[in-house]
Amino acid sequence: MMPNYSKPLRENTRARSNSENPRSGERLQNVLAQRGIASRRHAAEMIEAGEVTVNGTPITEPGFRVHIETDVICVNNQKLQQETEKHRTVLFYKPVGLICSADNERGETVCDFMKPHFSERLVPVGRLDKESEGLLLMSNDGELTNIMTHPRYGHTKTYIARVAGHMDDKKIETLRSRLEIDGYVIEPVTVEVLKVGRDHTHKIAFTLTEGRNKQIRKMCSLAHFVVLELVRVSIGPLKICNMQPGEFRELTPAEVNQLKTYNPRF
Repeated sequence: MMPNYSKPLRENTRARSNSENPRSGERLQNVLAQRGIASRRHAAEMIEAGEVTVNGTPITEPGFRVHIETDVICVNNQKLQQETEKHRTVLFYKPVGLICSADNERGETVCDFMKPHFSERLVPVGRLDKESEGLLLMSNDGELTNIMTHPRYGHTKTYIARVAGHMDDKKIETLRSRLEIDGYVIEPVTVEVLKVGRDHTHKIAFTLTEGRNKQIRKMCSLAHFVVLELVRVSIGPLKICNMQPGEFRELTPAEVNQLKTYNPRF
């Protein structure tokens, strides 16, 4: 879809060149979220409302591509400063109850949790719903965020779910199939039954190559399981090890480089 501009663009503006090459640069919506201006949802609303300009031109398409190194981006007439902060990425064991968002209108967020510990503005890389716990990356590195959230880079994420319900092979076949969730047919998921309980509670591991909103919970619902607990235990090569809820550690440069060059083998 072409961006909906409120006035004509000059022939040589960056905005025009980006619209002609939709794969160039980063999505404007994501840039605002990465800088902690707003959540991706709220950033999209701000853009659609005409509150954001690129090189002086109002942009109303959240997916409009920009080059953060050269484009002048303004939000409500305030210029978005070029990135000068040191890149920092933190591996955080998110406890149940925190929201993965930059907006705290609906409760305490992972950003609120990190503020007392780091001077940099760290935002969540991807999602982990409020009722779930486990590994979450927090970063101000836009390149890393793009790599970790785009399916083409193949970063797997593994979750362990404790579920309730009668266990049988057909249900596991359902979980491994190309289910339709919210009108979208998901990619097949690696599913491993870790423990079958006599009390009809079981542990199942899910390894995803992409992630939809509350995907595992919705998958389990389609297979007639109820999710009692859900923990993300790995992100690409990063493992949960002995981390506990609320703990975090900064990634080393070698770990960040590994994430940026990670190529999983199945």
